[in-house]
Formats: sequence, C-alpha cells, structure tokens
Amino acid sequence: MQNFSPQAPSVPALSDFEVSDNAGRTLWLAAAVAAICGGLYGYDTGIISGALLLITRDFHLGSLYQELVASAILAGAVLGAVGTGWLSERFGRRTSVMIVTAVFVTGALACAAAPDVDMLIAARVYLGLGVGGSTQVVPMYISELAPAARRGKLVTLFNVAIGIGIFVANIIGFAARDAWGWRPMIAVAALPAALVFVSMFFLPKSPRWTAENEGLDSAVTHLARVRTSRKEVRKEIRRIHEAAEDVDDAHRGWRGLMQPWVRPALVAALGVAFFTQCGGLEMMIYYAPTFLSDAGFGHSSALLASLGVSMVYLVMTMLGSAIVDHVGRRRLMLIMGPGSVASLLGLGLMFAIHPDKGSVGSWMIIVFLLMFMAFNSGGIQVVGWLLGAEMFPLSMRGTATSLHAATLWGSDLLVTSTALTLVNLISLGGTMWFYAGVNLASVAFIYFLVPETRGASLEDIETALHEGRFRPTRGHTAIVET
Repeated sequence: MQNFSPQAPSVPALSDFEVSDNAGRTLWLAAAVAAICGGLYGYDTGIISGALLLITRDFHLGSLYQELVASAILAGAVLGAVGTGWLSERFGRRTSVMIVTAVFVTGALACAAAPDVDMLIAARVYLGLGVGGSTQVVPMYISELAPAARRGKLVTLFNVAIGIGIFVANIIGFAARDAWGWRPMIAVAALPAALVFVSMFFLPKSPRWTAENEGLDSAVTHLARVRTSRKEVRKEIRRIHEAAEDVDDAHRGWRGLMQPWVRPALVAALGVAFFTQCGGLEMMIYYAPTFLSDAGFGHSSALLASLGVSMVYLVMTMLGSAIVDHVGRRRLMLIMGPGSVASLLGLGLMFAIHPDKGSVGSWMIIVFLLMFMAFNSGGIQVVGWLLGAEMFPLSMRGTATSLHAATLWGSDLLVTSTALTLVNLISLGGTMWFYAGVNLASVAFIYFLVPETRGASLEDIETALHEGRFRPTRGHTAIVET
C-alpha cells in the first residue's frame, strides 16, 4: 500500500480549495435529513402494531393473514436492501437516498388506498423496497460523510429516528385510531418522505464514492463542505486516495467479499445483524398489543403499554447513540446483553403462570417487557446498524452493506412471520424463553468474534483487515488505539 507524506504531490486536488464556514452544521444537517428515512422505517413498521387491530376488523383476518400483513413489508425490505446496493454503487449514495424516499411516498399512498387485504399485502411488499433500501444506503451515506470521532453518534441518528418513528406511530395508533382509521394512519408517512427527497438535492455527496467515480476534485469539494479545517481535509482525502489506489477488480463487489482477509468483518457484521433482529425486539414492536390482549389486558391498556414500549425504545436508543463513541460498540453490547436475557426469562415466567388481571404478576409482565426493551434497544439495536456501515472496505462497501441489510431484514422476516406460530406451538412463556436463549448466544458471539472499532477511521479498519488485526482484544481496546 502506498504511503503519502504531508507534502506528497500525488493528490493535485488538494492544491486549491476552501472549507465551508458552516461545515459542522452541514454535517449534522446531512446526517439528520438522511436519518429521517429511519423515522419512516420506524413509522411504517410500527404503525402496523395499532393498525393491525383495525385492519383485522375491517378485512376479518385470521392469524395467518395477520402475519402476512405484518411481515409483507419485510419481504420487500430484503429485496430492497439487495437492490439498493447496486444503485448506491452505480448512481451514488445521495441519489439512492432520493430513490428510496420516492418509493416511501408512493408505497405509503398505495397501502392507504388498498381495497382489500391482498392489495394491502402487495403494497406493503412494495413499501418494503424503500424501507430495506434506506437501511442499506443511509447508514453508509452518513458513515462516509462523518469523521471517525463522531461516526458512531452520527450514524446512530438513524437508530434514534427509527425510535422516533415507532413512538409517533404508537401515539397515532393509540390516540387517532377511532378518529382517523387505519388508512390515514398509513398515508401520513408520505409527507416526511417527500421532504427528504427535496432536501437531498442541497446536501453533499459521499466524498468516498465521488473519489472513486467522479475524481478527487469532486471528492475534495464535497468533503470540504463537512470538515472544519483544510488540514483535516488534506489528511482524510489522502487516506481515501491511498485506499482507492490499492484496489483492483478482484477486491470489488461480490468477488471482494469472498477474499479471506474480509471474512472476519463479514462474520462479525452479519452475525450481529442476525442477533439484532432475532433477539425478539421486532416481535415485541409488532405484536405487543396482541400478546398483552391474549394475557388479559384490555384493548386500550394493550395499546397504551405498546406506547410505553416505543417510548423506552426511543429513550434508550438516544442514550446509546450519545455514548457509543465513548463506551465503544463491543462494550456497550456486552454490558446490555445479559440484561436482555434476564428480562426475557422473567417475562416468560410471568406469561407461564398466567397471573390474574390486575394482580402484581400481571403488572410484572409490563415491567419485564419494558426492561427487555431498555436493555435491547440501548445495546445491540444501536450497534447493529452501525457495524455494517463501518466495517467493510470502500471497494465492496455497497455490496457488503446490501448483504448486511438483507441479513437484518431476512432475520426480521423470519421472526415476524413465525412469531404467532411459535406462540401456538410452545406457548407465550416458552417463546420468551426461546428468545432468552438467542440473546445469550448473541453475548457469546460478540465476546469471541466482534472487535472494537471505536475511534478508528474507515481506512484504519480496512488496514486492520489487510494486516490481520481485525479481532477482539483484551479490555475491549479498539483495533486502532486512540
């Protein structure tokens, strides 16, 4: 790999440029606007929790069709995650964000206008293309704009936005279910999606994508819009140029992912993605009102508890996002993971003993449910989306993040489409114990296979992969010391 001295003449684009006076503001604005896609994802997946009760009444659905309506968006999300990888490599990260927001707009309106359950399922599959596409491209877009020291906080704005979307969806599901009905509840998501589409015209492109596809002059221009000093731009653009110069066709796309030196990142990122969704949190978001109703809670009480679930998700995601760059990715997951296990064991016990309505045991169901949401959403849920955006080399990042997002959505689809069936097979309490085991397995996986990436630049992580240093270390120290 080439090395560039501070006076290296090999990057002519550095000869004449100016940084923006509003660089910090532009960086946060770009991250926040793009992260609204996370809010759309949260809203479009969360609104079905309250709307499903109304849809079931209108279309007279059984448990199978309830599962199909809830999980249809996930089937589309898997396809959207894979397809957007090609879009983001071919047309760029910013353009891809605009494409997925256009799908959000049209998909939300199509769902709201569906005349029957079959059309609703088809429309939710289409909407899922935008949902899955956003989870592939938005974290990557923010990651490639962000400096290493703030990458975790900025990328996890996407997670915070998911929490906001779910919370808003539950407020609307509880407060407006009778006044609005389910169609306006779904259609309203088109408005913020249209706002993101327009706003992206005015935000910078990914400097890393432009370096490979439009040249270093363009990369410097866009990087200078989100950095506060010329020295910072010079240092970073040389690292980007160095990484790009070291790439040949064998290291690109799917062929690149097959390289042995990439395998540790692939295992770590995809494994965490699997456990992020298969730990049971998405099941709680989709089916909490249904589970609580089955446990004896009234319709309004079940929806109100679901609102509490989304509030805890939002608060803990915000907390995790605020501390992930200080505590570290690996350490945060290992601190919170055992709490998820204990909470699900307690929740399973409460469901198994069938406490009387209004008893202490019945309220302990709510307590353990909220505890699980706190530990899971403040830990692995914060990190799960982040790792896919930062662990992979530039030459294969679009393809890798597609696979990462597809793993997230495929796992989500598996959980959501089998949740009610699993409850029928092994009971509600047994289902909670099953997911406690999954969370215990995730803690072991993270401890043995997931290294710390806190404080490392994207190029530092790529170098660690090349040099065989991408592995967990004692004391949770980063692969690049800071």
